Amino acid sequence: MLNNYFPVLLFIAVGLAVGVAPMMLGRLLGPHRPDPQKLTPYECGFEPFEEARMRFDVRYYLIAILFILFDLEVAFLLPWASIVKELAGNEAVRLFGFYEMFVFLGILVIGYVYVWKKGALDWE
Repeated sequence: MLNNYFPVLLFIAVGLAVGVAPMMLGRLLGPHRPDPQKLTPYECGFEPFEEARMRFDVRYYLIAILFILFDLEVAFLLPWASIVKELAGNEAVRLFGFYEMFVFLGILVIGYVYVWKKGALDWE
């Protein structure tokens, strides 16, 4: 039974080797001569003028979360779109498949309108 898992373990081992071996070889074989100039923080050729851990506006995170949410919702459309011809050919589930996607898109539109009305998409 373990023979079935050998290709998976081999894939993991090769993936780890490909990822770790170049880093280890670079660390072992590469020159390591630190000096104060090399160890200074670099920011586009200028001395850093702000702290690296500055605060970001919450709107960046809100837009990112909304993008991920609606992007994942659209990703759920792909399986349905791939079998829509089969749904149309089967009389028993033809309307069920249509109404199911109609309800899904309705919930998606309600969420979009809610976010729009709350002003989460305004950038001022």
